[in-house]
Amino acid sequence: MKVSFISLGCAKNTVNTEQMMALCRDAGMELLTEPQGADAVVINTCGFIDSAKTEAIDNILAVAELKQAGDVGKILVTGCLSQRYQEEIMEEMPEVDGIMGTGSYSEIVSVLQELQRGEKPHRFGSIHAPVEELDRVLTTPNYYAFLRIAEGCSNHCAFCVIPSLRGKYRSRKMENVLEEARALAAGGVKEIIVIAQDITRYGMDLYGEKKLSALLRELCKMDFHWIRLHYLYPEAIDDELIDTIAEEPKILKYLDLPIQHCNDRLLRAMNRRNTKAELLELFAKLRSRIPHLVLRTSLITGLPYEDEAAFEELCEFLKEVRIERAGVFPYSPEEGTAAEKMGNRVDTAEAERRAELVVDVQSRIMDAFNESRMGDVTEVLCEGWDSQSMSYRGRSWAESPDIDGHIYFTAERKVEEGEFVPVRVTGSMDGELTGELWEEEV
Repeated sequence: MKVSFISLGCAKNTVNTEQMMALCRDAGMELLTEPQGADAVVINTCGFIDSAKTEAIDNILAVAELKQAGDVGKILVTGCLSQRYQEEIMEEMPEVDGIMGTGSYSEIVSVLQELQRGEKPHRFGSIHAPVEELDRVLTTPNYYAFLRIAEGCSNHCAFCVIPSLRGKYRSRKMENVLEEARALAAGGVKEIIVIAQDITRYGMDLYGEKKLSALLRELCKMDFHWIRLHYLYPEAIDDELIDTIAEEPKILKYLDLPIQHCNDRLLRAMNRRNTKAELLELFAKLRSRIPHLVLRTSLITGLPYEDEAAFEELCEFLKEVRIERAGVFPYSPEEGTAAEKMGNRVDTAEAERRAELVVDVQSRIMDAFNESRMGDVTEVLCEGWDSQSMSYRGRSWAESPDIDGHIYFTAERKVEEGEFVPVRVTGSMDGELTGELWEEEV
């Protein structure tokens, strides 16, 4: 059987797709890199916000056109969209031959076999079951990989549907995480990106205490060059974790802390566990104890109760704390969330306008950050040659893959993809940095 996978959404989805690919490989199936010619196309979807749902539906329809043309066989939809809209997908999209939820990834082989027999699988296992330990086929470049340490979320933010799609928070056993990490290191991975919906609470459910610091110390003993962290929730960051990040040279001084907003009333309404004063105190502490720290966050404009004063407060907060990176999203009420039922809702067009204004604020902060780096020599992980700019493309500690852009640099010698090189920053281009290979004379 020839199978092709399309993975949409977050890095956690990427890991699930990689696990399904490994199960299919081990079952003797042939993995295709493109849908054309596949007996089955598996579309692993995101269903978190409207834009993600639209992307998923567009991909399903695009593959459906290939199916109608006879270029692909069956279509299987998996992931968060199918978990969320179990009945609607099959009713409204007759091109789809089967669906599978987020609790059934390990059943991919038997589900594909059902498709092959002409059946219409509808498989939804428990989303609260312990995390299954599965092999992976890495789809990222061989020099970096994601290391998922937990599944689900128990924070229950009022605007978020993830707990109902991914289940309660479940940590993986530390020995299993470390075993997978050793295999990744042995396979040549140099940048490991530690991921979960909330990595700061790792271990609480299994061991009764936070174990992220202990896990990171063990990862630092392995043959990784960089260790990057996504996502840390502000209220769960303690002094032990700050010390670990500050003291371990392999841990990149780049932290992704989703705060969503800073107004106390909104934070309470959204079931967030910080106040504005606590966020200010935390950011000041992080900056003072972790030199050269780069912060990333997620922000939502137009949340219920966000009046003009609260929005202005957010803009002033950002100008004060100067978070270098931010993803900004206009609020969209999600079915099944507490926020959906709240009054005092901001008009969608106004939420979008405010998001654009925040992006403008953040652009100026990012431009200032880029300007501060002029003349610096920074370590860059080369990601290959960029024919459009006629230069090499790479990332430093301050750029996470797929979300933060690149550093484009020239070199007198050939630089290999996956090689770490010193680059002197000399300019900027559309918000991204440019530079040149810097090799001191011996």
